[in-house]
Amino acid sequence: MLIALGTEAAMAGYRVKYVLATKLVNELVEAADEKQLSKTIARYGRVDLLCIDELGYMELDRHGAELLFQVLTEREEKNSVAIASNESFGKAHMFRRTRARRCLNSTGSGSGSDAA
Repeated sequence: MLIALGTEAAMAGYRVKYVLATKLVNELVEAADEKQLSKTIARYGRVDLLCIDELGYMELDRHGAELLFQVLTEREEKNSVAIASNESFGKAHMFRRTRARRCLNSTGSGSGSDAA
């Protein structure tokens, strides 16, 4: 269904990028290592529709989840994201934890627990 959505959007003239979640995270990790993270995130931010497939198929470590969150933040309120996952919504906890940590760290409050 995600591929069909992306195909229809592309046929309607929108710029579409389809990527597997693990491939995207691996690319982001490599870009960070090569000091090219901002450029890579900006590239993913320019497409009209970013289709991320198989989120949850492989567990992401904290660093990978934070990098993926940066891509989503770059696109926030500008362009669309479509995500497909083999996990139920209730099990998609990686973003809640990452966002909660980021909020706690930026405000300097909280116990630093994983609870969201």
